[in-house]
Amino acid sequence: MNFDVLTLFPEMFVGPLKASIIGKARANGLLGINVWNIRDFALDKHRIVDDTPYGGGAGMVLKVDVLARAIEAVRGHSTAPVIYLSPQGQVFNQQIAAELAKQPRLVLLCGHYEEIDERVRQEWVDRELSIGDYVLTGGELPAMVVIDAIARLLPGVLGDETSSEQESFQDGLLDFPHYTRPASFRGLDVPEVLLSGHHELIRRWRLKEALRRTWLRRPDLLKTKELSTEELLILQELEEESSAERRLDTNESD
Repeated sequence: MNFDVLTLFPEMFVGPLKASIIGKARANGLLGINVWNIRDFALDKHRIVDDTPYGGGAGMVLKVDVLARAIEAVRGHSTAPVIYLSPQGQVFNQQIAAELAKQPRLVLLCGHYEEIDERVRQEWVDRELSIGDYVLTGGELPAMVVIDAIARLLPGVLGDETSSEQESFQDGLLDFPHYTRPASFRGLDVPEVLLSGHHELIRRWRLKEALRRTWLRRPDLLKTKELSTEELLILQELEEESSAERRLDTNESD
């Protein structure tokens, strides 16, 4: 898969995209990332990319002519989607990452300053994505987040193909707790079921703990997930256990 990133600050991408899993994927030819400086598409000698907004107001606006030239030059004759990283966009999540991972190529546009000229949105942008309901200085950090999340889903990037399948949000649930050696540390013990070697008991324990975490921390995820019969029964167990604990606490306080 290939990413083309349009930015005013290409130097921001040097370190993060050369390290860890992303760096290895690039070195192994599994992932291509090209970073383009938007200023290179300005025609004046000062390489001006922004101007004051029509109608007045604070801040500067990225120019339509510069961005149009940049997008058209980078995308060429391909049909690669152009994604604008913006706080006004659809909130990025694991499902969107999985959808975009099927694309052979993506063009990511990093905004800066006050905004981009609205005509760029209308004519050259295919989709807008946000990584959360807050405002950042520019689209560079969101672009890195999107690249990282999508890259993990590409074949061969993680090595073990089952790794991404077991992560939070992949099946609509938060991840279950993980443990490793030593089995006991300062009175803190690994759950016995994980030491049993009984694969079915371990599978069910992990599912139950994933449901427990989601139920306690992100109940909103359960409202949109299509739950299996087993998952519904486990949720019923969790509710009964919670009710029993509340009754016990009430009796003890009395």
